Amino acid sequence: MDPNATDLIHEFPPFFRVYKNGQIARYSKTDFVPPSHDPTTDVESKDVVISPENAVSARLFLPKSAAAHNQKLPLLIYVHGGAFSIQSAFSSLYHNYLNTLVAEARAIAVSIEYRLAPEFALPACFEDCWEVIKWVEMHAGGQGSDPWLNDYANFDRIFIAGDSAGGNIAHNMASRASIDGFGSESGIKIVGIILVHAFFGNDEPNHLLEFICKDLTGIYDPRLNPAADMDLLAKLGCSKVLVCTAGKDTMRGRGWHYYETVKKSNWKGEIDIMDIEGEDHVFHLFNPTSENAALLMKKIVGLMN
Repeated sequence: MDPNATDLIHEFPPFFRVYKNGQIARYSKTDFVPPSHDPTTDVESKDVVISPENAVSARLFLPKSAAAHNQKLPLLIYVHGGAFSIQSAFSSLYHNYLNTLVAEARAIAVSIEYRLAPEFALPACFEDCWEVIKWVEMHAGGQGSDPWLNDYANFDRIFIAGDSAGGNIAHNMASRASIDGFGSESGIKIVGIILVHAFFGNDEPNHLLEFICKDLTGIYDPRLNPAADMDLLAKLGCSKVLVCTAGKDTMRGRGWHYYETVKKSNWKGEIDIMDIEGEDHVFHLFNPTSENAALLMKKIVGLMN
């Protein structure tokens, strides 16, 4: 810690502190693991840089058995959680989870490394993730250079998933797809979104969101509180939505409110919810071998297949 950074002006446990001199101090460090071949799941991973200017990159995951049979696979675009301000696609937590998810779903995955708040205020993370989706679209249109996507991705079966803040971002990507859209010649199709314990705002002030979102329009800003805009929900750019909630999670009610509001809207797709009693926020990441984590995995894989 900088000895001059003695004046604490903002504190958002368990995420970060802000000091008068502008220094940001996170409560815990995120580890980094390199891409590799995972012998347990037989999944290969590698990292790609998508936007050097904004340090946007991704970790790609490919099940080797599917690659050996030259199969076209569902494409999962995954957005990590962490209150928009911590964690990484390159941490052991998400690296291990994606290895398992890719193996179970027999899918190829693009796990996004986006810029974190508060150093990069929202909507930076939204812009970064959209840039990755547009990078994927280039491959669908025959203009991308990554051989894994070109050889193995089925661009008619794209799913966007995320947990916590990543669930929020996943929703926003499907919402933006309905507004900005994709060229008809690109061949890209978002089939569904998977929102696990999504970090949504509600009808009460949220000091963290107020601090990290530089252009927040209030507690009804649809990017952070999507249930506040039923007309926008009706335009979601996918045909399936899976909402996952947990009984002990403080976000549980917001997930249910999102689910009920989408059902009441004029959206023409199918929405489902999985509520697991007795579990807390993102329990499946911290206890991946538990019975309930297996049930959640089975639900997600079932949607993708």
